[in-house]
Amino acid sequence: MSENRTLLTARGLAVALRHRPVLSDIDLALRSGEVLGLIGPNGAGKTTLLRALASLVPASGEIQLAGRPLADYTPAGRAQRIGFLPQDGGVAWALPVEALVALGRIPHTGPFRAFNEADRAAVARALETLELQPLRRRPVTELSGGERARALLARVLAGEPRLLLVDEPVAGLDPAHQLRVMQELRRLAAGGTSVVVVLHDLTLAARFCDRLLLVERGRKLLEGAPLDVLRAPEAGRAYGVRLAVATIDGLPVVLPEDDLQR
Repeated sequence: MSENRTLLTARGLAVALRHRPVLSDIDLALRSGEVLGLIGPNGAGKTTLLRALASLVPASGEIQLAGRPLADYTPAGRAQRIGFLPQDGGVAWALPVEALVALGRIPHTGPFRAFNEADRAAVARALETLELQPLRRRPVTELSGGERARALLARVLAGEPRLLLVDEPVAGLDPAHQLRVMQELRRLAAGGTSVVVVLHDLTLAARFCDRLLLVERGRKLLEGAPLDVLRAPEAGRAYGVRLAVATIDGLPVVLPEDDLQR
């Protein structure tokens, strides 16, 4: 981790959608260069929490970015500092991959300024990082689901955000590209970017995250070092299974053993 300075804080965060409480009384603090994993069962509120941190859903409570209320930033200011990758992002137009990735620079350039050398270099780095150079001229609509997911992540990376919010970025990827994406998130963190990532793969969460925040029924249930959280009895109960945490060749592995609901 490159710094200990706190980049993002949330206090008393709550969200109600269609008058139904979805999140209640969430507190968190994220340091520069830290990877925080959001875990929890389906419907726990992980995606809503991520969207609240990106100011994409109305929320009560307090969110601060770099010591300043998030509401005080202009939309352009937020877009320059926060990169958000939703789950199952779609692309309607047959843009070449390189053009799609270049859209990630718009918060910095505006819609009319021509790209400079720094913009082109950021796009090239994003393409290279996610092994998309051979596909850069292919229409996004002709990509496989895994290739499209990598292209959408590359678009976010091209914006060089200080805070990266990603929702299940490895869903649908083969094992090699799952590792490549998680290694890239760790590389970004080493350079000072703060990352909040929603994960269902608990082994990847244990291996690549600095801390885990376990959400259950819209509330923070546990937070701490990955293995401490995953070994806690409350974690298994939240998922309705008994979690086995082992080590193979020095790397953590998390497996469900028994269905506690049987």
